[in-house]
Amino acid sequence: MMRLEPAGAEALLLVLAEQPDAQLPLRIALLAERIRDELGPLLRDLVPSWTSLLLHYDLSRTDHQQLTARLTPLLQRWLAEPLPAEAGRLHEIPIWYAGADLAEVARLCRLSVEQVIELHSATEYRVGAIGFAPGFAYLGDLHERLTLPRRSTPRTLVPSGSLAIAERQTAIYPQASPGGWHLLGLCPWRLFDVRREPPCPLVVGDRVRFVAVGEQTFRAEGGPL
Repeated sequence: MMRLEPAGAEALLLVLAEQPDAQLPLRIALLAERIRDELGPLLRDLVPSWTSLLLHYDLSRTDHQQLTARLTPLLQRWLAEPLPAEAGRLHEIPIWYAGADLAEVARLCRLSVEQVIELHSATEYRVGAIGFAPGFAYLGDLHERLTLPRRSTPRTLVPSGSLAIAERQTAIYPQASPGGWHLLGLCPWRLFDVRREPPCPLVVGDRVRFVAVGEQTFRAEGGPL
């Protein structure tokens, strides 16, 4: 059930579904673009997530009631619009599957290492949210046979570029940071760079496929996404 909720004095939360689905992140991204086009001067920021869209608005230009009134017909049009045939950019990202937890993930999932790599790289993922750290893109849905809870003891430092899984999601750590996900491999590309425009090439609604590469290719790569 779609609903609009106040989120503090200068924000409004659009809850668009109770559970995510494969197409919802893209639909939310398209909605954010439409809202930005039509109501941009009233807004300070838009933050999409798996099932919601948070609007930070300029209290000197609008308020909760006025913004709700402006959003209602826009949301009705959005609900009636079909998705484009080729929705969301596709990124093919090289991965050297040599993560510290790869063998343990295989054991816990009762698979071989080769099966883990095959299942993980065969899926086309959708960017559902970006958060936790700059450029950290949450990708779903992970194959059900690879579903594992987060590690019971998080690492204090996960190397930059680490590909990891937890629950039904996968992601690449764009910077070295603490983390509790299971590490499957390494990406040679820098996925967040403040010197680039935009700094993060992945946006909500984009599609991602991982391409397994060997160590030599991994070390030879290194360009931007």
